[in-house]
Amino acid sequence: MKTTVTIALPLVLIGSMLIAMQDAPRRQGAGKQRKPPQDGIVKPEMSDTIRVAGYADNWFAMYINGKLVAVDSIDFLPHNVVAIDILPEYPMTIAVIAKDNADPKTGCEYGRSIGDAGLILKFADGTVTDASWKAKCIFHGPIERKTDEPKVRTEELPAYWFAVDFDDSKWENAHEYTEERIQPKQPFYEHDFKGAKWIWTGDLDLDNTVLFRKKIEKPSLNPDAKRRWTTKPDIDTAGPTPVK
Repeated sequence: MKTTVTIALPLVLIGSMLIAMQDAPRRQGAGKQRKPPQDGIVKPEMSDTIRVAGYADNWFAMYINGKLVAVDSIDFLPHNVVAIDILPEYPMTIAVIAKDNADPKTGCEYGRSIGDAGLILKFADGTVTDASWKAKCIFHGPIERKTDEPKVRTEELPAYWFAVDFDDSKWENAHEYTEERIQPKQPFYEHDFKGAKWIWTGDLDLDNTVLFRKKIEKPSLNPDAKRRWTTKPDIDTAGPTPVK
């Protein structure tokens, strides 16, 4: 003969158990990041960014699509590498101003010496510096290498030389140089510059300030990549807010 045992649970306890069962799926997914619907606003993530590394003898500043994104924090020695993350927007216009550590009045370096220069950049999307970049010198000297009576030749910065629609068609192509010719300092070897070339104008010694430009239509490592995010920056980086 079977005996059936009935356990009576208080109504309050039964209600609590039912609520817990209903909340279980929500608690299980609480640690997961909920993504917005594809027809809504899609924000970029760190996985959408790419790393850029740059090294100049002796200093550089870089603009991307007309916006200043990197400034070398050290004016001259020790030569340092600037490494940043950027959110790429294609087509991507890169503009760089690079300077050798030359006296603005004589063009000489460290007294009456003639220095040299060089720039190298590598983007994680496959973009690298090479002879396809455009280059223009705006500070040259000492003219004819005359260090006893040094003279220099300068030009004003072209207006909006870093802008996307600036016409650089009359600029010459950059010249490539070997690593042995540049002789970079130790920080260079601590970063990945494989595939990138050292560039400058045709006069590595006397051209002291040079502008560079390059337009990248598509990332060479992933030419079929599409922009995933739909947002635009909310931060106004045009400058400080005027005081009324």
